[in-house]
Amino acid sequence: GAEQRQRHREDHRQGLQPALVLAGQHEVHQQQGDREHVVDLVADHLLLIRHRGPRRAHRRRQRLGGDFAHQRHRFAGAEAGGLAADDGQHQQHEADDARELPDRAHVQRDDKGNLVSAAQTLRNVIAEGVLADSLGLDYFSIGEHHRDDYSVSAPDTVLAGLATVTKKLILGTGVTVLSSDDPVRVYQRFATIDALSGGRAEITAGRGSFIESFPLFGYELSDYEVLFEEKLQLLAEILKEGPVSWQGTLRAPLLNQNIYPKTERGAIPLRVGVGGTPQSVVRAARVGARLALAIIGGDPARFAPFAALYRESLAKFGHPELPVSIHSPGHISETDEQAIEEHYPKETIRAI
Repeated sequence: GAEQRQRHREDHRQGLQPALVLAGQHEVHQQQGDREHVVDLVADHLLLIRHRGPRRAHRRRQRLGGDFAHQRHRFAGAEAGGLAADDGQHQQHEADDARELPDRAHVQRDDKGNLVSAAQTLRNVIAEGVLADSLGLDYFSIGEHHRDDYSVSAPDTVLAGLATVTKKLILGTGVTVLSSDDPVRVYQRFATIDALSGGRAEITAGRGSFIESFPLFGYELSDYEVLFEEKLQLLAEILKEGPVSWQGTLRAPLLNQNIYPKTERGAIPLRVGVGGTPQSVVRAARVGARLALAIIGGDPARFAPFAALYRESLAKFGHPELPVSIHSPGHISETDEQAIEEHYPKETIRAI
């Protein structure tokens, strides 16, 4: 009916953002010496690249009357672990905590099916980052949301925690919602993370998949384009770590202003997350930022023209060639067949 179609539209609008990049299964297996054990660990604890999975699965369970969601999705979504209680019931969220919290404060379920609080989800993210580091993964990225079904509203704070308990992981965002933030504060927070981590911080700036941050921080949606354009220009200037002179239309100007703290390595890498418009690709090239293509669905090959446009634009603006990254959702198992069955169980497909 109409309500179900609306739910589908809402699900479709929710973006997928990257949370980690595998160092390569072969190297991970070599380090651990137990292929099956490592695959289970990765699948159980590091499936951090989906947002809508748990919530959609919960809705489907309600519609189909079955619990087909694979248990390996229980930690899905480093940003917030996205499973919200829809039945309006107050439930206990931890075995050693008898308090009852409002149903919307719960965003995940544990192995026993108990609702997990946002606070516990944040602690889970730290544990997952530590595990990722120990397994030799390269990159750990956390997104930003200001909703009841996502736990991380301050990803840089979580990354600062990870900086002190990891050794090699590159720590980034996917994405920092720059339109509703202050580029000066963004730089200062990430320069702090860079210091704590020994030079492992990265920024991926974007406009995000939702708009809840605009009214929350007092911005007008009518300024959607100019906010991101001006703030990206300012952030790019600040990241050069010299005196900044800049003037825009929606923020006080800066005149020969130094921003502190300076980083030991002299620069923090910047990516721009792009959903697939030529204007956004050219904007990233103009400021000399790396490009991150958000491939939410479909054949990745259709994004090749954007990569080509990016490289052409870099040359036009006098910048050297820079790497292009993509994100794509995934599920890790021992074989392709097992991954398909776990992610799309036959009984689920038949029921749909």
